[in-house]
Amino acid sequence: MIGDIVPLLTNAKRVVISTHTRPDGDAIGSQLAIGAFLEQRGTEVWMINSDPVPYNLEWMQGVDRIRVYDHSLDLVEAIASADVVIVVDTNAASRLGTPGNQLKAANGKKVLIDHHTDPEDWFDFSHRREDASSTGELLYELMAGWDLSGITPAVAEPLYVAIMTDTGSFRYSNVTPVLHRMTADLIERGELDAAHIHGQVYDRKSMEGLRLMSAVLGTMQLHFDGLVGTMVVTRQFLADSGASVEETDGFVNLLLSVEGVQVALMFTETAKGTKISFRSKGNWHVHKWAQSLGGGGHRNASGAFQHSSLDETVQKAVNTASRFLDLPESGPGPELSEDDVEYLAMLGEKN
Repeated sequence: MIGDIVPLLTNAKRVVISTHTRPDGDAIGSQLAIGAFLEQRGTEVWMINSDPVPYNLEWMQGVDRIRVYDHSLDLVEAIASADVVIVVDTNAASRLGTPGNQLKAANGKKVLIDHHTDPEDWFDFSHRREDASSTGELLYELMAGWDLSGITPAVAEPLYVAIMTDTGSFRYSNVTPVLHRMTADLIERGELDAAHIHGQVYDRKSMEGLRLMSAVLGTMQLHFDGLVGTMVVTRQFLADSGASVEETDGFVNLLLSVEGVQVALMFTETAKGTKISFRSKGNWHVHKWAQSLGGGGHRNASGAFQHSSLDETVQKAVNTASRFLDLPESGPGPELSEDDVEYLAMLGEKN
């Protein structure tokens, strides 16, 4: 509860903040926002992640302060001596990656700020709500209940990025009138240029990333009369294009723009197995499906990982779809035409 977290953070001298592997806009934005908010109050802040900041977020103020955990002595000591460890945008030690076990075992109090389902029980305090649009929204609530004057431009901008990215630029079903009022306040307090921020996040695509997107769009298939769409990212695609895997962020959402598609899955081949990204619309919830495959997440956005080949994972996921979705008893839907693929590629360049 906010009433318990505020005095804890008020008295903390050193705070460590971490988030999930392959961090997205909500993760990095939330981390930077609470970090800047606390530093303004004189707190010593360490931001430590398993993975680097993605390509499209490198422009954000303060990202140079985020350290990738490498077992170095200063990071080990920072975690061990922290008064408080804050975990944002995830609720499981395994999702924190390399530093997860040390963060969980740290002597300091553990605080969870998150909107995912089924949190682990090692946190001492939490502010969480599954129907929140983003962790950024929950942090705004925390700050508003503490000291609204602390939402300076250095705090407002990353909070805005957190909310914008986890709402699909304010077009998902998790957007409410209350959320719009929050973001309006952030724009005003931070004197933000919303168009510039959107462009920085979504228009920073490299030539390599566009080549990769073209290859991935060519793999799209529709299933169950077009209600479910899939696409794959192979290791060969990454090698041929020269793009980093971080540049696949947002690809899966392009499938949801296909008329009739309610659920989209993107399968990313790795050296150790296959990552699955789930996205859906409205009441087509996917978190239980993701949990059955070893993952979890939000009702409309989840992820999982399988220690199996790309083909095996695709087959397994599609074959289990009917256990978690109200689907027709039919086979694959219509193939996408070349015109469809070209149109989706155009959307990807704009978004």
